[in-house]
Amino acid sequence: MNASDALPDLHFPGHDKLVAAIDAAVSAGDEHAVTAALRTTLCGMIRDRDVQLPACVHEPIADHYARRELYRSPDLGYSVVAMTWGPGQGTPVHDHCGLWCVEGVWDGELEITQYELLEREGDRFRFRAAGGMHAGPGSAGSLIPPHEYHTIRNVSRDAVAVSLHIYKAAMESCATFVPDQGEWFSRVDKTLRTDEAA
Repeated sequence: MNASDALPDLHFPGHDKLVAAIDAAVSAGDEHAVTAALRTTLCGMIRDRDVQLPACVHEPIADHYARRELYRSPDLGYSVVAMTWGPGQGTPVHDHCGLWCVEGVWDGELEITQYELLEREGDRFRFRAAGGMHAGPGSAGSLIPPHEYHTIRNVSRDAVAVSLHIYKAAMESCATFVPDQGEWFSRVDKTLRTDEAA
């Protein structure tokens, strides 16, 4: 089945409560109001014992962090993706293809590093780390383009981490940035695959 054939909608305990809360937040106004409302909403949902993500999101995949789309709004267009991070798994520096996003840690702990774009020469970009944080369960942050460059990593040697990401629309590709020389990186476009959610 192609992604365009059907919108994913995986049912789990608290599904309708989560969707209703996200719908209300996404209707909050401009992107700054929406992401602020979603950060508050997501923190509340992570702590809400009525909402339990599907068991599959707690199962890591050995060779890559897992991306499982749990819901896509047919009316508002946003996408909800659970990511599962095995010990040591993470991303390169990447963008969000111009989409705002709110990310919350559901289980475990993640290290998030923001990057500031200093200059660009064609497909070469000069970045500098502009701060980072260790985020634990119940914490949430947002990215609004053009301030969207970052990395995420599970630095634990033995624990799995789970995060929930709400994107303005389905994020099916992004740009990743491969270290080149010093603060310079080369851009590589990447198609994002979605792992099966059951």
